[in-house]
Amino acid sequence: MGRRPEVFVRPLEPEQAQRLVKVTRSTRDRVRSRRAGIVLASVQGRSARDIAVMFAATDSHLREVIHAFNDLGVRSLGPQMQRRPTA
Repeated sequence: MGRRPEVFVRPLEPEQAQRLVKVTRSTRDRVRSRRAGIVLASVQGRSARDIAVMFAATDSHLREVIHAFNDLGVRSLGPQMQRRPTA
């Protein structure tokens, strides 16, 4: 079984990056803060495997967070993350 291709967050506008940093520093919602941290780590070019170790999460969860952010932007960080349609 081969490795899954790397997945990264799309390029961010400066305002989006600032908002993500603000979420990680100021929100009391741990879910939003964690998802924002995952997105920021991806923007820095870290691999899904490295991010998984940093956040003690699965590769599949990271991919889900990154794909959701690429599709929906900051809205995807909410407590009920919108899942991508399947099939």
